[in-house]
Amino acid sequence: MAEEERGICVRDVAAKDFIEAYAEHLKNSDKFELPVWADLVKTGTFKELAPYGDDWFYVRAASIARRVYLKPGTGVGSLRRWYGGAYRNGVRKQRFLKANGGIVRNVLIQLENMKVCEKTENGGRKMTRVGQQDLDRIATAVFADEE
Repeated sequence: MAEEERGICVRDVAAKDFIEAYAEHLKNSDKFELPVWADLVKTGTFKELAPYGDDWFYVRAASIARRVYLKPGTGVGSLRRWYGGAYRNGVRKQRFLKANGGIVRNVLIQLENMKVCEKTENGGRKMTRVGQQDLDRIATAVFADEE
């Protein structure tokens, strides 16, 4: 018997390649827009400066979408922890601080408006059927480019 060919999903491609491709997709999409404050905001209180790249917001949005795809039920709090980092302030003892919640919340709201993810009944977000198909389609294109 012949082996059935299974579909390619987000888990099958490298994270870096997928996030770059999905960020480009979001940038070209007219439904996802860059907030006016995106060039002024820091990604966390533990950062000294705002990100240098012009499309850092799209990259963060693609990363958040991938994270929600891989781990359904992920909310703003867990994403803040995921993107958090060490805060040292010179010679002081290192401690962990969470990332900026406004960025994460804004991205999740925009993804909900695009029908990519939706709220779960227990809190957090999960992918919609349309969102999962969208991300899988992009993952398939990335997988085809790798080969």
